[in-house]
Amino acid sequence: MIRVAITRGPGRRIERFAVDGHAQYDESGKDIVCAGVSAVTVGTVNAVETLTGIQLGTRMKHGLLQVKIPAELEADIDEKVQLLLESMVVMLRSIEQSYGAYIAMQDTSSFE
Repeated sequence: MIRVAITRGPGRRIERFAVDGHAQYDESGKDIVCAGVSAVTVGTVNAVETLTGIQLGTRMKHGLLQVKIPAELEADIDEKVQLLLESMVVMLRSIEQSYGAYIAMQDTSSFE
């Protein structure tokens, strides 16, 4: 199963996210759930970095993506970053609705 953890700070600002595991929907190379999640998450990281010019703190290896969003961003840049990240969350929720046996999302606040 793929586990997605979204961590939010004050104002529900996304501070970090992690994606871990494999869907095992199908064999490697044919797994549409893994491919979809990878496309959405890696595509979001690439979009944030390309469109905003910031560098995210990322760690990636087989079956793992960890991303930390810089805390001290200019307000207009942070707004763009957060919009792109919220878009990612919507796309991942759509995958979870269709393939819930293969992906689980946890969206938590570090200030609850």
